[in-house]
Amino acid sequence: MKKLTINSNEEVKEVFKTYPSHIRKKILYLRKLILETAKEITEITDIEETLKWGEPSYITKHGSTLRIAWKEKAPNQYAIYFKCTSKLVATFKTVFKDTFTFDDKRAIVFQTNDNIPEAELKQCISATLQYHKVKNKSKLGLEK
Repeated sequence: MKKLTINSNEEVKEVFKTYPSHIRKKILYLRKLILETAKEITEITDIEETLKWGEPSYITKHGSTLRIAWKEKAPNQYAIYFKCTSKLVATFKTVFKDTFTFDDKRAIVFQTNDNIPEAELKQCISATLQYHKVKNKSKLGLEK
């Protein structure tokens, strides 16, 4: 597998530490899937890990920002967020309507006891990390 340069902001680690331990494991699992997916895409050599709105966020040169977070007001769920003005979530709803739970045009939401459909989520992550290259493809190039 190719080398991926992760340009990480140290403050991101501090945010992970603020999550309850059972949630931290879930959020770090999402982080692992994001970084794994980026490594699998030949064209991606760098990914920026930073904070947007105080939440861990990931962006690549030709991608759209994605964020991962848990919020106290919904303690039994966590989510992966996408830019709401993009076609991402609308397309994910079409392709994966029976696979994921969505929050309007902005997120895929997981309950703490959910089993994450890893292959399908990695397709969503891949489309996001390459968004400006796939946004004009039918269904962003996604397949169920």
